[in-house]
Amino acid sequence: MSNETMRLQLPLLQSAQAQKHVTVNEALMRLDGLTNPVLESVTVVAPPAAVIDGQCWGVPQGAAEAWSGHAGSIAVGANGGWVFVCPSRGMRAFVADRGTEAFFDGQAWFIGAATFGTMGAGLAFGMTESEVTVRAGAVFDTGIAIPASVMVIGAVARVTQALTGTLQTWRLGTADSNNRFGQGLGKDTGSWARGMLGTPMTYYSSANLLMTGEGGAFTGGKVKLAVHWLELRLPD
Repeated sequence: MSNETMRLQLPLLQSAQAQKHVTVNEALMRLDGLTNPVLESVTVVAPPAAVIDGQCWGVPQGAAEAWSGHAGSIAVGANGGWVFVCPSRGMRAFVADRGTEAFFDGQAWFIGAATFGTMGAGLAFGMTESEVTVRAGAVFDTGIAIPASVMVIGAVARVTQALTGTLQTWRLGTADSNNRFGQGLGKDTGSWARGMLGTPMTYYSSANLLMTGEGGAFTGGKVKLAVHWLELRLPD
């Protein structure tokens, strides 16, 4: 008889076992972390300084310190240390620092997966977001990148600190079209843009989101921005 369950590697009680509470508590800690799992990240290589019970991390290749040698596992915080569980192919989790769900493909996490075929092909949803501090100039490069070979659905923005300068309104776009995601946008705190494209556009080369002043230039302000896309995954 196995000492643990097949899928989640929960420890099983053995006949005439002493200190049964230790085994039961370990199983409950694993179950607490792996039920509707939320992974804080799947790219951070070193464990956090403070271990929080039930908090989970996807251990990447090249992991260090207490995670060394556990690449591909889920690290579950438990009693000040870590319990490592090997996810099964097709397991789903929410990846907090990417804002999307992921499937485990047998070796790593397939970020944003909407579909995942038996040969490894799939369709993924992607997003990049950041809050930027606008610098002086007529055009501001946000540094938020649309990756190559994705189909962009749209971009969104919200002004979190009023935009200052001589501009009257502003545009959101990329180098090839500076108003692709909006124009005539407001400067005041709370102003927003919802740049949904009528026809999704494929970017074959990477491009950064640009803010362009209309009627003048920027001198400051803060804006939260995000761009959303679809991406195809090749078969294994």
